[in-house]
Amino acid sequence: MPTIHLTTFIAAPANIVFDLSRHVSVHKEAHVGYKIEAVAGTRFGLLEKGETITWKSYHLFKERLQRIKIVEMIKPEMYVEVQLQGDLTMFRHEHHFKPIDNGMLMIDLLTYEFPYGQLGRLFNAVYFNQYMEKYLQQKISLIKNYAETDRWKKLLVR
Repeated sequence: MPTIHLTTFIAAPANIVFDLSRHVSVHKEAHVGYKIEAVAGTRFGLLEKGETITWKSYHLFKERLQRIKIVEMIKPEMYVEVQLQGDLTMFRHEHHFKPIDNGMLMIDLLTYEFPYGQLGRLFNAVYFNQYMEKYLQQKISLIKNYAETDRWKKLLVR
């Protein structure tokens, strides 16, 4: 199964980055070009353990639905989301937040399985893996921007 592993340094406290990472509005803003919207489940604010959210978006020339559930959460260290419904055969995204001296490390581990057997594996190798990595990087960049400026205060009340 393909795995995307991204580690990002962010000069901000882990608890701020943790909350930005699971904020519905941040996800929507990061992926505005994909016409993404939350259509069911938790549609606003912070996702919590046990909650589901259904995203409607436009990927690869088609409108798509993906329902995910937060299945594990240790605040502000990690959370895990899995796909309950969607186009991928399997989808598991682990988010880890490690404090360090001058900020924190955000670690994303995305494991997924693309359908369609050999054809799917070829499509993944040639295109989809890079597509997913770019998609994740968009959200990471926005989180970093919010966390390293005062923008986070507009979303998170502390």
